[in-house]
Amino acid sequence: MEENKEWEEQDVQTEQEEKPEEPKKKLTLDQSLAEVLSVLSTSIIAIMLIFTFVFRIVGVVGPSMQQTLHEGDWLLVNAFNFRHDRGDIVIITQPNAIEGMQSEPIVKRIIAVGGDKIAIDYENAAVYVNDKKIDEPYLNTPTTDDEGGFPTNVDPENNMIRWMIVPEGQVFVMGDNRQHSTDSRSALIGLIDERYILGQVRFRFSPFNQMKFFGDYDYE
Repeated sequence: MEENKEWEEQDVQTEQEEKPEEPKKKLTLDQSLAEVLSVLSTSIIAIMLIFTFVFRIVGVVGPSMQQTLHEGDWLLVNAFNFRHDRGDIVIITQPNAIEGMQSEPIVKRIIAVGGDKIAIDYENAAVYVNDKKIDEPYLNTPTTDDEGGFPTNVDPENNMIRWMIVPEGQVFVMGDNRQHSTDSRSALIGLIDERYILGQVRFRFSPFNQMKFFGDYDYE
């Protein structure tokens, strides 16, 4: 009897092993299209979320940042978890009084942040932050134009030197093309509230032959 049971068990195992695999069901055309559309829609949603909360695309208008940036350049801007540091190129959405540009985003470079003392020697085209002259190799034109806005204090020994302490929560910005830039020196723009900084410029992707990454610039 035990031998018969063993043979029966072996027969069952043999039948199970020899049982052919069921062929995989082929997807219909409609099912294939549905899968492709599902993947595409998920990708599009992910891209939209990234460009809504992390990166923004902004175009450059005007010559104020030449030769670093030119009109018509397209920029990728980091709009998430960034700091407002000296030397950063940023996009600003603060309303201004420039004719035709009142509600347009503008691009400038942060020169001083809240708590910094900024002084501009217009006679010698020198900029000082916390009493140290800063190196500005990116300049296209020298800082010789006093636009009658900021800094507000006049040095008692030299009326060509203006200085001020930047209030906390604000930054002082200028364009790299100093003689063709309306910026924090002018009352038309003035100091920038940090809450109106959209983000930091990280990459120029157009024109394609001038692609460039922009890192952090350290004045120290």
